[in-house]
Amino acid sequence: MFVSQRTISKFLAVACGLLSLLTLFSLRLLSSPCKCLNEKAKDRDSATVSTNINGHSRSEEHVDRRYTPFIFVGGFPRSGTTLMRAMLDAHPDIRCGQETRVIPKILLNIPKIFNLFSEKEKNRREEAGVTEDLLDSAVAALIGEIIAKHGEPAPRLCNKDPLTFRNLSYLARIFPKSKFIFMVRDGRAVVNSIIERKIVIRGVNNHRPEILLRTWNEAIREMNAQCEKLGQARCLRIPYEHLVLFPKESMKIVLEFVDVTWNNAVIHHETKIGKPGGVILSSLEKSTDQVKEAINLNALYKWSDRLSPSLLEYTDRIAPAMKILGYDTWKKWPDYRRMESIVTKYNKYL
Repeated sequence: MFVSQRTISKFLAVACGLLSLLTLFSLRLLSSPCKCLNEKAKDRDSATVSTNINGHSRSEEHVDRRYTPFIFVGGFPRSGTTLMRAMLDAHPDIRCGQETRVIPKILLNIPKIFNLFSEKEKNRREEAGVTEDLLDSAVAALIGEIIAKHGEPAPRLCNKDPLTFRNLSYLARIFPKSKFIFMVRDGRAVVNSIIERKIVIRGVNNHRPEILLRTWNEAIREMNAQCEKLGQARCLRIPYEHLVLFPKESMKIVLEFVDVTWNNAVIHHETKIGKPGGVILSSLEKSTDQVKEAINLNALYKWSDRLSPSLLEYTDRIAPAMKILGYDTWKKWPDYRRMESIVTKYNKYL
């Protein structure tokens, strides 16, 4: 297969950048003074956290990758991930914050860099002592540092970068105590939302509905397969439709899943926007104007009158993942209340 010089140069630039970042980060960790007799043993698996709030420096804490119960929120863009993270951010014990934008890129490129496309290179690397566990520790330290430091401290730390779920299995491996909230949404609604709001996803054609729906299908199928492999003890699939139709019931399941006590603020996230310890919204994220409002049903059926009849007619063929997720592909106005999910399954009054 022919690879252009431009492609090779681009890859090498990304590889060099990430390796330099990891090298500098590792040197910083190694140069830190020991805090106790066991500190050296923790250096590989910990990210040092030092936060400055109102000009006052906090004492250093350590985020141990093997024991820290991070919460990850992900899914295909425009699937309700921002709403879920805002509702979690309204809880006084949880901090998600804005998208980091870099964690998905790190995850996407790390396998290419570490494997270097060659089994021979992998064997040479491991013979040199650069084992898979060592690399996992280095990547986890980098990601853990970003999650811990890009916002205020909280008892539970959370990350919402939707496309991290392309690498859900790897995240689950390097953070074994983490929990994953997988947001899904009717693919037709996702397509309409991306086109209507001119969302740009690198490598995705956001102008042709059929191609976009096929792209959604492939991505969501892979994410769902990884989620199911992890099992419900670690990966919870929540439909956007049920989050807005049954917010209290949905969030009770979510908070129980992440082992956090119930707080009524999570279903009134709009009252916590801009408040200390509350919800911080980005001025640059497309979802911000919608998330500023209280939970509503305005976006549920926008797609039904905006997508072409031919696309709706062949949805089940173009996107078979729709049926896997439980969506009715035959009705123009499907009854989402009757769709089966963990929300409707475990709430007998729905």
